[in-house]
Amino acid sequence: MEDHTVINLQDISVYQKNKLVLANVNLNINNGEFVYLIGKTGSGKSSLMQLLYADLPVEQGKASICGYNLNSIKNSQIPFLRRKLGIVFQDFQLLEDRTIEENLIFVLKATGWKDKQEIQARIIEVLEEVELISKLKVMPHQLSGGEQQRIVIARALLNHPELILADEPTGNLDPETSNGIMKVLMKISQSGKAVLMATHNYNLIHKFPGKIIKCEEGTVVSSDNKLD
Repeated sequence: MEDHTVINLQDISVYQKNKLVLANVNLNINNGEFVYLIGKTGSGKSSLMQLLYADLPVEQGKASICGYNLNSIKNSQIPFLRRKLGIVFQDFQLLEDRTIEENLIFVLKATGWKDKQEIQARIIEVLEEVELISKLKVMPHQLSGGEQQRIVIARALLNHPELILADEPTGNLDPETSNGIMKVLMKISQSGKAVLMATHNYNLIHKFPGKIIKCEEGTVVSSDNKLD
């Protein structure tokens, strides 16, 4: 796969409710790259993520994500941008009254899939990718935290995204379960998708090396694959 830029930010400023959170952000991420976003609580990691999935507007600088220009994106285009993103949060946000299969069907139908056979085939593919095909008919509450997070990753993969945005995906998980989640995310990256993961867990970064960028002193800096 050729290098293809999925995130390009030039001199971006990020605001939350008119308050400047990050300034002069320059960032370039290509497909297949695994990138950690680190920084203290309140340093702007989540705000940067929000800007990337068009939950915060671009008010200064230039930004393009997966071929979409965030400076001129229309509200009607945002759902299409988000289909190119797989978003994984710390809280699972699974529909508790539906089986795993029904959770995944819901997302596919909501994003325009209609053919039942194609829907079924795609669900089986993503569950095999996260090694949970046996959990098709169970309810979310019957799964462990690690299994629920794997289902969330499977859900994020449904529409063949170019980029996975993972915001503290191991935040509520024990070390062994976290390692399992990291192996899944690393495998996704090796398949050619870009992964940007916000984390506080430096142990994981030592175990699963990747490019490191850091929010500090109101901007984003590259740490050259080293932790300070």
